[in-house]
Formats: sequence, C-alpha cells, structure tokens
Amino acid sequence: MNKNLSLLALTGTLALGGFVGYGLNERSNAQVTPNSPTTVQTSVTNPSATTYDNGRARTEAEANTVQVVKQRQNGLVYISVTEGADNSAEAQMRRRLQDQYGFPIPEGGEARTGTGSGFFVNAAGDIITNNHVVEGASEITIRLHGSKRTYKAKVVGRAPDFDLALIRAEGLPAGAIQPIPLGDSAKLDVGLKAIAMGAPFGLDFSVSEGIISSLERTAPVGTRQVYQQVIQTDAAINPGNSGGPLLNSAGDLIGVNTQILTGGSGQSAGVGFAIPVNTVTKLLPQLQAAGGKVVQTPTLGVGFTDLSALSDEDRQKAKLPAAGALIQQVYPNSPAAAVGLKGGTGNSLSLNTPGQATDSVYTDGDIITAIDGQAITEGEDLRRLILGKRIGDSIKLTVQQGGKKRDVTVKLQAFTLPTDQ
Repeated sequence: MNKNLSLLALTGTLALGGFVGYGLNERSNAQVTPNSPTTVQTSVTNPSATTYDNGRARTEAEANTVQVVKQRQNGLVYISVTEGADNSAEAQMRRRLQDQYGFPIPEGGEARTGTGSGFFVNAAGDIITNNHVVEGASEITIRLHGSKRTYKAKVVGRAPDFDLALIRAEGLPAGAIQPIPLGDSAKLDVGLKAIAMGAPFGLDFSVSEGIISSLERTAPVGTRQVYQQVIQTDAAINPGNSGGPLLNSAGDLIGVNTQILTGGSGQSAGVGFAIPVNTVTKLLPQLQAAGGKVVQTPTLGVGFTDLSALSDEDRQKAKLPAAGALIQQVYPNSPAAAVGLKGGTGNSLSLNTPGQATDSVYTDGDIITAIDGQAITEGEDLRRLILGKRIGDSIKLTVQQGGKKRDVTVKLQAFTLPTDQ
C-alpha cells in the first residue's frame, strides 16, 4: 500500500516516524532567562559590528536560537515502538491507524518498528507524544539526547481524540529529566519565532526555525477527526517530528508538532501544524490519572445535518435557519436521549446541494443553535465544543423546533456510538 493524503497528512507512521503532542497540567516555574550573550567587537572589516556567543553568532537572533536549543535540547526524547506479529491485536490496530493516515505499510510477518519524538513536561519524568505514535505498540523504548542507551517506557494515559499520549520511562538516571517549561498559547502573535525540535526521518536531534504563520487555523485531529484549533508554522516539520516540541524565543513550549500540509508530496511544504500548549496544559491532569487507559471524552449522542452546508434553496424550501445542527437521529441511552432531544421522523427534503453525502434529510428534528450561549455557525462547532468539555460537565443547549426556541441542560457522559453507525 502506498497512499498519500492529498491535503492534511499526519506525519507519523511506524515505517517513517511519528508526530505527536499534548500534555501538561502544571506550568513549570522554571523560566528561561537567557544569559546576556557575550558581545565581541570585531576589528577586521567593520570595527563597529557586534557578534554574540563568543563570536560564533553574527546576529542577536542567531544567538537567541542557539541559546534556546542548548537550554532545551536535553528535554527532547526519541521514541521507538515495536509492533507485534501480523495477527496480533497491536498489529491490527497499527494497520488501521496507518490506513487512516495514508502512509505505506511494510509487507511481511515480521515485527515492525517506528520512531517518533517526545519531551519531558515535568520533574516526575512524564513524556508527551502523539497517540498515533504509541497506540497499538507492543513495546516502547526511549533514548535521551546525546545518548545511545535505551530505556523501556510504558503508557500512562492516552487521549485519542486529541492525538495525545503520556508515557513514562523506567530507570532514568538522576538528573536526566529536564522538563521543558510550558508557555501560554493565548499570548502568541503571528510573526513570532517558532523553533521545532525532533527526529525527522530518524535523524536524531534536528532543529528547524520559522515563525508562527497563523493562529486562525483548524485541522482534523485525533481518531474522530474533529476539527480543532492548531498553530500554523513554516518551521520545517517532517515524519519523525511527531510529538516533538515547538518553542518560542524564551524556550517555552508553545505547541506540539502534529501535522503537515503536504500538497501530495508526503514531506514538509512549509505548512506545519502544532497542538497549542494550552490544550496540553488542560489535558495533562487527566492523562496522569488515566492509569494506562484512555481519557474519555463526552459524546452528545446525536446524528445531525450541518445547516450551513446546505444551499439557500434547500434551506428556504424547508424553512430552516441559515446555521445550526439539525438532528437526524438521537441514539438510545445517550445524554441527548436523557433530556428528550428529538431527531427527524418525517418531512424528508431531497437535497439540491452539491457534494452532500446524503440525498435527503429529515427537516422536523430539533435544531441546536448554540451551546452555553456560543452560536453554532457550522456543524464542526458542535463537535468541537462538546469535545472541549469533560465527563460530568453540564451544558446549556439552545434548541429550535417549529420556530420556537427553548433551553435544555444536558449532563455530559461517556457514550459510545453503535459500531454500525
């Protein structure tokens, strides 16, 4: 199999390497306070020119990059995973993930290996990486920067819906754990420096630099491919960078390298994406408490049609609003069923909207127009807002039916959709 996604391709596979990232509940107090670079006056061609880092860096920007890399390089971790035999549960899981992400799968019945990146997030030795790097692996080992010694690692928790995992290694020597402090992705600006570290194509300890290209991007993340906020950067990211850190000029973590827009080439085209550090901060406590299991995320338990994707003609014909989630089905025993949300049962509308997967929709179901006062402008808003909640949270849905509006309070629970859906 040799299939490439034409647009977004996760840069992580056993054959080529992995991406990954998320994690941290506590923000480290250790702040990078770069030492003032040594200034040396040159007297060769330009006596007034200044150099930095004992004359090796010609600009202040160079000196900053060098200093950040030196201070954070020992927080980087190289991850290797081994997949079991072809008939094992791990191998079947890996094949499913590789097929989903569009990467070639080696033939043969032998155990297969792959690589990815990760980094320490606290003094306890917790390591963040992508879920797709470690899911289905029968064995995980890590190496530290500058060392060939390997250490066995185990999964502490996985968050497949965010493509994040937390692992911990056994027997690390004292002083080997050097966590990377967490920044604040809410304080970023387009144009700020971005430094990516990892092992692209298995090349240990590679560094690339660029800028934050956009803070207005969403991309499908995790096993359910829910569109989530990501940081766009032009720092080169390639297979093997998965799970590696994206740093700012202070050496703080601002994101976890996770995807690239390949344009069909399977390699970096200057458009990479990272999961924001604030998502990592939010998820870390749940990953730490997972006990080796999966961090569950709530599901409302409905099937719906995105009204914003319908044509004006279709919406006007059915007297539907311009935006919202038109419920087609409510699954039994789901949180939605518990509060009496209704799916469609009749008034079927034949669609004239090009590109729609279904030929018709029911128009008499409830329409969710807002969650906690935040308008549903497109269908992905509903999935993203629900995903951002935790099990046990209560949310207020604004629901419209037959021209009348009402508010419904739903207590979110873990709910698995039927496998045939």
